[in-house]
Amino acid sequence: MTTFTSNVTHEIAPLLRGLTFDGQKGLFVHEVSHKIPSLILPAVAEGSSVEETASLWGRLLSAYTAERQLYPSIIAIDGLDLQFGLGTNYDEAVRAEGVSAIPSLPPSQSREDVVRDKIALVTGGAQGFGEGMVRSLVQMGAFVYIADMNGEGAKKLADELNYEACITVAKPLTVNVTDEVSVGQMLDEVAKQTGGLDLFISNAGVLRAGSVKSMALKDFQFVTNVDYTGFFICTKFASKLMSLQNIPSNAYYSDIIAISSKSGLQGSNKNGAYAGAKFGTIGLTQSFALELVEDNIKVNAVCPGNFLDGPLWSDPEKGLFVQYLAAGKVPGAQTVADVRRFYESKVPMNRGCRTADVMKAILYIVEQTYETGQAVPVTGGQVMLN
Repeated sequence: MTTFTSNVTHEIAPLLRGLTFDGQKGLFVHEVSHKIPSLILPAVAEGSSVEETASLWGRLLSAYTAERQLYPSIIAIDGLDLQFGLGTNYDEAVRAEGVSAIPSLPPSQSREDVVRDKIALVTGGAQGFGEGMVRSLVQMGAFVYIADMNGEGAKKLADELNYEACITVAKPLTVNVTDEVSVGQMLDEVAKQTGGLDLFISNAGVLRAGSVKSMALKDFQFVTNVDYTGFFICTKFASKLMSLQNIPSNAYYSDIIAISSKSGLQGSNKNGAYAGAKFGTIGLTQSFALELVEDNIKVNAVCPGNFLDGPLWSDPEKGLFVQYLAAGKVPGAQTVADVRRFYESKVPMNRGCRTADVMKAILYIVEQTYETGQAVPVTGGQVMLN
C-alpha cells in the first residue's frame, strides 16, 4: 500500500491525471481564482492511502459524470489553491487563463499518433539530438518540456515552437541532471503545470575523449556524473510521478527512454569514460525495467550511431572531430574532413545517424507495450546484436 508523504501537488496531480486520462483528455493545471470549480474533491491527509484516495475520487467523479453525462471542466482539491482543468471540455480549458494546452490535431493512422496528446520531457533538449527530438515530438502532437542546463537556449526554442503553433506546445525547464534537488524541482514543476508525464527521454550527455593513460580523473567523473548518474537521478524522480498515474487503473503505460549510444554496445578506443557510462546506462535500463514494470513504466534505451551533423561532432571548437584529430585517434588524419570520412566509412549505410532515425525507434518503444529493458540499436548496420 502506498501512502501520501505530504499533501502537495506533485503527489496529487499525477494521481488525479491517472484517474481521468483516457488517451483523449489531458489534465491541465492552473491557478485561476475566479473560476468556480465544477467538482470539489476531498483533500488527503499525510499518511493516507493513495489507493483508497484514488478509489474515493473515482467514485465521486463517476457519480458526477453519470448525473451530468459529461466530465467536470474544472476539478479542485479541497484545501489547495490549485485547480485542475480537464481536457474533456477542451475549448473551455484552453481559453482559461494560464492553461498549458496541447494543440488539437486532425486524426490520422500513422505510428506518430502514439505520442499525440502525450506529455513528454527531453533532457538536453535545447540543442543537438535533443532539439531534434523536441521538434519532432511537437510536430507529432505532444506537449514537450525542454529541460536543459542551457535555460536561455531552452526558452528560445520553446518561444519559437509556441509562436509557430499559436498555442503553448512546449515549456522550458532549467535543470542540472547531476543534482537531485534540481531534478526534483523539475518534476515538481511538471506536476504543477500538466499534472503528470507520459514520456521521459533522458538525453542529456557529455563526452570527453582521451587515453586511459592520460585522462584526468575529473574528466572521467564529469562524463560519468552526467551520462550515468544523471540517468539514475532522472529515473528516480520521474518514476515516482509516473507510478502515481498508474494507481487508479493499473493500466496507465508510461515510458522512460535513455538515449545511450552504439558505444554502449561495444567499446570505443580512447573513449572509455563515455563508453563505460553508456554501458552502465544499459545496465541501469535493464534493472529499472524489472523493478518498474509493476507500475506499467517501460524503461528502454536507444543506441544511436554517430550523429555526425550535430554539434557534439561538428562544433568547430569543441566537437568530436576536432577532439579526435587532436588526440590522434584516427591514424593518418590531417584534417577534420579526414576524421569525418573515416567515421562515415565505418557505417554500412555510409552516413551518420539522424534525428528521424532515432524518432522511429522512440515511437516503436512507446507503441510496443509488450517490451521493456531493451537497448535498440540505430546504427546503420555498424553494430549488430548477437
